[in-house]
Amino acid sequence: MIRAGVIWNQKSHRNRGGDVDPLPGVVVEVAPEEPAELFATLRRFAAEGVDLVAIDGGDGTIREVVTRLPEAYGGRLPRLAIVPNGKTNALALDIGSPLGTTLEQLLTAAEAGQPTKRRPCLEIVRPGQATPERRGFLFGTGAFVRATELAQKHHTVGLFDDAAIAATIVHAAIGALFGGPSNGWRKGEAARVSFDPAERWFLTIASTLKRFPLGLKPFGEPREGLKVISVQAPPRRLHLALPVILSGRDSGWLADKGYVRCDPPAFDMSWSGDFVLDGEIYDGGDLTVRQGPELEFVIP
Repeated sequence: MIRAGVIWNQKSHRNRGGDVDPLPGVVVEVAPEEPAELFATLRRFAAEGVDLVAIDGGDGTIREVVTRLPEAYGGRLPRLAIVPNGKTNALALDIGSPLGTTLEQLLTAAEAGQPTKRRPCLEIVRPGQATPERRGFLFGTGAFVRATELAQKHHTVGLFDDAAIAATIVHAAIGALFGGPSNGWRKGEAARVSFDPAERWFLTIASTLKRFPLGLKPFGEPREGLKVISVQAPPRRLHLALPVILSGRDSGWLADKGYVRCDPPAFDMSWSGDFVLDGEIYDGGDLTVRQGPELEFVIP
């Protein structure tokens, strides 16, 4: 018998005003707001033999759970299941748990022993830290931070998922393509990255996901592991590069113009700006981004 526990975020976009239907043998916990309380909840799941943790929310809820899961379970990781009820649901799209997936469907799939999907997370580590500061699946700096702030504004006017992403790309592209040298989109920020000697970057994005919304392929063809795309500032020939990159293609001139794609197991960054991890903005500084543990996901 599978012992399942649910972390249910009542503040997630599609959960507001709703509730979780009780299912026999399933432990349901409202997602605590304090990190220490979430860690304690996951430790209790581990002590009670919960071997399937369902996360009912969006990418932010997943980030908070995954950040604390390995330490809470002592390295013996449970399987995970995603009920996609957030504003953005990039991980759910990637692993094949589409909007409308229910907890009951996921439990039925787990009981039937249906095939699962595996994805490693990525980890953010500060100098001197014994354990990662955060874990997630999509990291970005520079223009990616500005795009995230723009996407959050789109959420306030009722745009979510693919609609919000499409509107954000259009608005960001306009700013980056037609802004002057001092334009906030184009000028980038001073940063050091371990995979390239350039000193100023338009953006850096890293992810362990394989599939992205709208069929976009910023890292090239889908593949396993940690992937990076980084663009020097100001971006050159962006009007030509953007459709090539987003479609997953490559061209010999991209690297010459400061467009870098690589698949390092880890890389170091140092800068004074912010970064985004799965939709939330955090302070930058000196840090390492590395591939984290592989997680197993039940899918419907």
